[in-house]
Amino acid sequence: MKGSFDKIIKSGTPVLIDFYADWCAPCKMLSPILRDIKSELGDRLKVVKIDVDKNNAIAGKFQIRGVPTMMLFKDGEVLWRQSGVLPKDAILNAIKGYL
Repeated sequence: MKGSFDKIIKSGTPVLIDFYADWCAPCKMLSPILRDIKSELGDRLKVVKIDVDKNNAIAGKFQIRGVPTMMLFKDGEVLWRQSGVLPKDAILNAIKGYL
């Protein structure tokens, strides 16, 4: 996963990473919100889910302490980071400036 993760975040298209865990109830609440955002923005944004339990090295590298945590990357740079569930409008408002 490590090599492909680096390739994903170095994309010229903004990539919203959702760090989640299967046992996390708030993570389950966030999934449909992110699906809506992806369908609304289409090719302007990639959304990738990373299971922290299966990808400890990546979660550790980015100091993911709680789930869900969202991070927006473009060209390998972290543009935005937020932990917890946010309403769709709040996420869109936070990331639209980077699209």
